[in-house]
Amino acid sequence: MGIRGAIPIGFEHVFPYGCYMVGEVEQVRDFAASSAGKPVFARDKATGEFVWQVTVIDCDPEAREKTVKVKVSAPVQPVPPAPLQGLPFIPVEFDGMTVTPWVNNERQAFSFRAREMRAPRTGAGPAKVAVSVSGKDAA
Repeated sequence: MGIRGAIPIGFEHVFPYGCYMVGEVEQVRDFAASSAGKPVFARDKATGEFVWQVTVIDCDPEAREKTVKVKVSAPVQPVPPAPLQGLPFIPVEFDGMTVTPWVNNERQAFSFRAREMRAPRTGAGPAKVAVSVSGKDAA
């Protein structure tokens, strides 16, 4: 099979209705290397950068899993966009996303990673994803 490792995927495919950050950006621990009283933090195997985790709420009304964790590799803690007045959560988008499918207790699961977290672009709303129908692209 030609697919090895994480699969590149666009933000608009993962979160077509957008997402909101909840909680804080957290540094991921390397539990295998950590010991009591001496935490060791995870590093990205490809870049060597620290791994941070962001919990988001998927705005898709039909999403099976409403909360999703996205890991971001960066040398320093990613800074979330400024909160918008009147909103309880912070809208975010991710660039350079990848997905790694895996099995969790005989159930399909997905691990999402990103290169960067940022404020959403203007014109937010459901993304139009092209689908091939009988060899022709449709939006």
